[in-house]
Amino acid sequence: MTILITGANGTVSREVLRELAGAQPVRALVRDMSRTPRLDGVDYVVGDLDSPATLTPAFEGVTTLWLLTPMGPTAPSQSMNAVWAARQAGVRHIVRLSAIGAAHDAPTRNGRLHALSDAELQESGIPWTILRPSHFMQNLLGSKAGEHLYGLFGEARVGVIDARDIAATGAAILTAPERHEGRIYTPTGPESITLHQAADDIARTLGQPVRYVPQSPEKARDNLLRAGLDQWTAEVLAEYRVAYGSGWGDFTNDHVENVVGRAPRSFAEFANDHREQFATA
Repeated sequence: MTILITGANGTVSREVLRELAGAQPVRALVRDMSRTPRLDGVDYVVGDLDSPATLTPAFEGVTTLWLLTPMGPTAPSQSMNAVWAARQAGVRHIVRLSAIGAAHDAPTRNGRLHALSDAELQESGIPWTILRPSHFMQNLLGSKAGEHLYGLFGEARVGVIDARDIAATGAAILTAPERHEGRIYTPTGPESITLHQAADDIARTLGQPVRYVPQSPEKARDNLLRAGLDQWTAEVLAEYRVAYGSGWGDFTNDHVENVVGRAPRSFAEFANDHREQFATA
């Protein structure tokens, strides 16, 4: 059984590779081999989800696919190309990383785009499992500036999840996909927290003050643009600020524990594990 991992340089897919390397025959799809850090036990192949012709050799012999596409307006096209290549290669199961709240009436463009790709996979004829995880804790690593923490939650709570727990969930499904066929999971962390609580956890870990600074959706968008994000991404993240601020992400569940067999990490554990990154931000 050969497992192919797309988005291999991304936050979640890197962790999926770490979970599988050495334990399963695993192949990683990358666009540029020279810019890819290598893991022992992983076979790296060049291919581009925007270029269907490059996918045929990469998908040869693959039985199970981890399908991740980066957030962006072309994501449905990339997902479509991967599903088509999987069909031609005889892939027997696809595990797709979607997005929290993906639906045709989702409050963000990203959620509505993912709904299109989810629906296509469900109608592809290939057995599937879909993950729609909550907000990644890792997203907060770039949200601290000195003693201030910024974010997209407003004053609301969100059931944030460590990307390592998303990866552990994905890896468990990839190695026994028949147990999860036709299932949609929404992995969350163990608690729904505010960013005031996150700032307090970071402050305790560092032993120095950290304060959450709420921003309006418009202010968040403008700051993201000033930080160098493109217009589309900044606007979509501002849409998430509206959604999260309304309480849209205020829930938790037992999906990680049911699939992996252990509880997901708390934000306090995450902050401690990433002490050095928070300290230098």
